[in-house]
Amino acid sequence: MKISRLFLACLISSLPFPALAHPHIFVDTGLRILGDEQGLAIGVEVTWAYDDLYSLLVLEDMELDGDYDGILTPAELAKLDKFDMNWVEGYEGDLYVRGAEGKIPLGGPKPVDTRFEAGKIITRHIRYFPKPQKAIELRAYDPTFYTAYDLSGGIVAPEGCTVLRHEADLDAAYARVEALMKETDYAEDDYPEVGDAFADTVAVTCAGD
Repeated sequence: MKISRLFLACLISSLPFPALAHPHIFVDTGLRILGDEQGLAIGVEVTWAYDDLYSLLVLEDMELDGDYDGILTPAELAKLDKFDMNWVEGYEGDLYVRGAEGKIPLGGPKPVDTRFEAGKIITRHIRYFPKPQKAIELRAYDPTFYTAYDLSGGIVAPEGCTVLRHEADLDAAYARVEALMKETDYAEDDYPEVGDAFADTVAVTCAGD
């Protein structure tokens, strides 16, 4: 049976999210640190697995999976490929990396693949660092908190690198949102930029030269 986007929008709005929750898109995120022959980090491969409802909305909008069997034909996959790679100028890919010298400017995304599995659209792309890094911190978040990224996709680093994950203090994050909402009369489309408060921090240290 065909499911309209209007029905999906109504369904999403009726879900019992906490009153202060703002995200409209939920992304299971995976990070794979890329290393060089010297054992240093040179980039990161990012996996985004979009939530079922958003994935369905994308398919509906792009008129894919017309038979609703949950399987895309090669032609449909080709049409879907790179659908999330049309970044506007200034967009940082919702990935922020710091090194010993401060913020690391990442290169543009290099698409790897696009899949549709178990009702979810899954994409992968690579971002390279300007130069190899021995120690970095990574955070995946949308500043506007319209999209929520978690790290359920896992974190993988090359042999010789250690990974420490520091989880966000969600109580403090929601307290910050509540305080900001009291300070200013924010509307639904004018939400305070609090995405960083909900983001875990991943510290990667490599033993390379």
